[in-house]
Amino acid sequence: MKRYLLTPGPTMISPEVQLEMAKPIIHHRAPEFIPLMEEVRENLKWLFGSKNEVLIFASSGTGAMDGAVTNTLCKGDKALVVDGGKFGERWANICKAYGVSAKVIKVEWGKSVNPSEVAKALEEDRDIKAVLIQASETSTGVVHPVKEIADIVKNYENTILIVDGITAVGVYPLPMDEWGIDVLITGSQKALMLPPGLAFAGVSDKAWKFVEKSDLPKFYFDFKKELKNIKDNQTAYTPAVSLIIGLAQVLREMKKEGLENIYKRHQRLADATREAMKAIGLKLFAPDSPSNAVTSVYSPEGIEAGKIIKYCRDKLGVTITGGQDQAKGKIFRIAHLGYYDRFDIIIAISAIEFALKALNYSFELGAGVKKALEILAE
Repeated sequence: MKRYLLTPGPTMISPEVQLEMAKPIIHHRAPEFIPLMEEVRENLKWLFGSKNEVLIFASSGTGAMDGAVTNTLCKGDKALVVDGGKFGERWANICKAYGVSAKVIKVEWGKSVNPSEVAKALEEDRDIKAVLIQASETSTGVVHPVKEIADIVKNYENTILIVDGITAVGVYPLPMDEWGIDVLITGSQKALMLPPGLAFAGVSDKAWKFVEKSDLPKFYFDFKKELKNIKDNQTAYTPAVSLIIGLAQVLREMKKEGLENIYKRHQRLADATREAMKAIGLKLFAPDSPSNAVTSVYSPEGIEAGKIIKYCRDKLGVTITGGQDQAKGKIFRIAHLGYYDRFDIIIAISAIEFALKALNYSFELGAGVKKALEILAE
C-alpha cells in the first residue's frame, strides 16, 4: 500500500531533500560545514524577513518556545497569553514553569482573537512585558491576526511580541522587520519540509535588549550563546548536521519557487480543501479565520472522527489527524503545508469520501473531489 502523510507535522519530504540528507555525514567543526551554514544563515533571514540572525537549535519547536520565554523575560514578569488551543495553552504552561505570571485571553476554540482584547489588556496593565500568540493554532486550524497585534504591541516600548509560527512560517507572510515581530519561531517538520529535529528563533533588536536583562534559568536554549556561535557559522552544541544539510536544499527550493508563489500555492490548496469539505456537507471547525496550513473539519453527526482517521490510514494509506482535548473525536484535520501539490489534496479528499461512504454517511460521492478540481484547475 502506498502511503501519504497529510498531517500538520511531520509533513512529506521531497526526494531531492532526502537525497541530500543521505549523503555521508560531515563534521560540524570541519571547514566544509562553514559555507553550508553561511548559506543557511542568509536564506533563513530571507525566509523570516529579518536582517538579524535566525538561531538554530536541535530540538522540536517547543524548544524554541521555551527559549523565547527564558531568554527574554525575568522572574515575576507579566506576560499576556492568547489561548485559543493546545499550543496557546502551552505558552501559559511554559510561563508558569519559569515563574512568569501569565494573564490569559481565553479564545473559543475555532475562533481567532480580537486584537481589541490585546489592546485593552495592554492599556489596563502597563507592566506586561510580552504578548505570546500563535500565528497559526495547529490544534484548531485557526489563524490569528498577527499583523494587527504587532501594530498594537510596537507602541509599547517595554513590551515585545513573541509569535509561534511553527505552522505559519513558509505558509503565509510573517515578515519580522516589516511587521514588528520581536521573536518568531518555527520548526523543521512543518512548511520547511524536513524531519522533526530543528527549531528556529528570529530575534528583533528590541527583543535582544530584553535578552540582556533576562534572569530566568537557561543553558541549552541560550540565545546569547547561540548568537555568538552562529556568527562564526557554528552552533554552541552539536547540531543536527544531516537536517541542516537538508535545510540548505529546502531553502534553495523555496527561493526558486519564491515566497509569493509559495503563499499563493498554500492559499489555493487550503481553498480547495475547505470548499471540498463543504461540498460533501461537512462543517468547518474554523469557518471565519481558517489557517492555510491545516483544515479542521467537524465529523458528521453520529460518526466519531477517529473512525474516519482510522479508515483512511489503515484501508487507504492516507494519514490525517484528529482533534485534541475538547475537540477529540469531534474533528479531523487535513494538512496542506510544505511539500504538497494539487494531487495530494485530491488524494486526501478522495480518501475522506471513501471513508465516509464506508461509514454510511449520505452524500453525493465525488462531490468534494469535483469541487476541489474546479478550484485547482483555475
